[in-house]
Amino acid sequence: MYETLPHEVAMKQMSTKELLAMRESQVPRGPYNVTPIFVESARGAVLRDVEGREYIDFAGGIGVQNVGHCAPEVVRAIQRQAERFIHTCFHVTMYESYIELAKRLNELTPGDFHKKTFFLNSGAEAVENAIKISRYATKRPAVVAFENAFHGRTYMALTLTSQVDPYKWGFGPFCSEVYRIPFAYCYRCPLGLKYPACEVHCADFLKKCFVTHIAPDSVAAVIVEPVQGEGGIIVPPPEFLIKIQEICESSGILLIIDEIQTGLGRTGKLFASEHFGLAPDILLTGKSIAGGLPLAGVTGRTELMDLPHPGSLGGTYSGNPIACEAGLAVLNLLDRRLLQRTVNMGERVKAAFMDLQTRFEIIGDVRGIGLMAGMELVKSRETKEPARHETHELVKRCYEKGLILLSCGVHQNVIRTLIPMVITDEQLETGLKILEEGFREIA
Repeated sequence: MYETLPHEVAMKQMSTKELLAMRESQVPRGPYNVTPIFVESARGAVLRDVEGREYIDFAGGIGVQNVGHCAPEVVRAIQRQAERFIHTCFHVTMYESYIELAKRLNELTPGDFHKKTFFLNSGAEAVENAIKISRYATKRPAVVAFENAFHGRTYMALTLTSQVDPYKWGFGPFCSEVYRIPFAYCYRCPLGLKYPACEVHCADFLKKCFVTHIAPDSVAAVIVEPVQGEGGIIVPPPEFLIKIQEICESSGILLIIDEIQTGLGRTGKLFASEHFGLAPDILLTGKSIAGGLPLAGVTGRTELMDLPHPGSLGGTYSGNPIACEAGLAVLNLLDRRLLQRTVNMGERVKAAFMDLQTRFEIIGDVRGIGLMAGMELVKSRETKEPARHETHELVKRCYEKGLILLSCGVHQNVIRTLIPMVITDEQLETGLKILEEGFREIA
C-alpha cells in the first residue's frame, strides 16, 4: 500500500525547534496546530517529520487522504498535468478534465435523475454556493441547519456551523435567515428519549420550526451532514434523515447533503447518503476528492443547477486543471475492492474501540461508519460530563508515541479517526496499540 517513505531530501532541513520559532514569529496564532510536528514526507498512512521520526496517521489531513498520502496514481496525474499547463481559468479557456470529472460525479452521486456539477476550491465555498443556488431557485430566503453541524469558516458557512469555541467566538454578527434544530445525537438525546422507542421524534423539530420560527414557504433549503464529523462523529438513526427528506419534499424545500467529509469512500460506500437511502437535491463534495489538492464540487438536479445566470457561479481558481486530474485519479482508485477494505477495516477499528470501552470507564460512547469512527470521552458515564482536558491529553500522549489523532465535538471531548483507506494491517495494529497505551496513561 505504498507505505515506504523516500529517504532522499534535496535541501537542508531546518530543525523542529527552528521551525517552531519561525512559526511563532511569522504566522498568527489563529491557525491552530494540533501537534508541534513539521512533516518532511508522507506516503500511504505514514508521515515522517523533519527529525526523521515516523508517525502513523489516523487523521488523514482531516479526512482528505482517503486514498493515502501521495498515492502514485494521483502523483503521476499531477505531474502529467503540471507539464502541460497549470492554470488558464475555466471561465476563460475550458479543458477536458473539468468536464470529465463533472460527468463522473453526475453519474456516481445518489439520485436517479439528471445532474450537473461545477467546482470550487474548498468545502466552505461549496456550501456558500449551494445556498446561493437554493435561494435563487426557490426565491426563498431562509436556511435550516442542525445543532453540532460544521459547514466551514466563511461567513454563511460559519453561520451554519454550530460551535462557538473556537469557530464563532468574536466573529459576529453572522448571516441572517439561518435557523437551527437539534440533530439525532442519541448519546445526548435533546429530548431525553431512547432509540428506537423514541420513534425519532427529533426529526419532528423541523415541523415545529415551521410553527415557532419560520414558515415553510420561506425556507429555501435544509443543509445536513449524513454523519456529523467535526460535531463529534454523530451517526443518526437511518429513519432520521429519511423523515427530514420527506418533510422537505412535502414543503418544497431543497435538501442539501454535505458529504465534504463523509464522501469519497470514507464510510465504506462512495457516499454516506447511500447508507440512508437519500437522493438529495444538491450534494457537496470536497476534502478527499483530489487527493490533497484544493477542490470541491456542487452536484445537483439539472433543473436547479441551470437556473443561476451565466457568470454568477465559480471563481478564478475553481476547478483548477491539476486538481481535476487528481480528482479523476482518485475516483479511479475508489473501486469496489478498496470500498470493501474500508468496511472491513472499519469493523476492526470499531471492535477495537468497543474493547477499549470495556476496559476504560472514560470512554462513554463508541460510534461511526466505515473508517469514520469516534469515541466520546466523559468524566462519568452516569453524568456524561465531557472529559475535554483528558481528550486533549490523549491526543498529546499519542503523537508523542508516534500516532496522529484528532479531537472534535462541540465539547472537544471526542476522539476522531479518519484513517487513510490504504493503511496496512500492521500499521493499523500499531496505531491501535499506541492508542491503548495512551488510554492506560490518562486513565
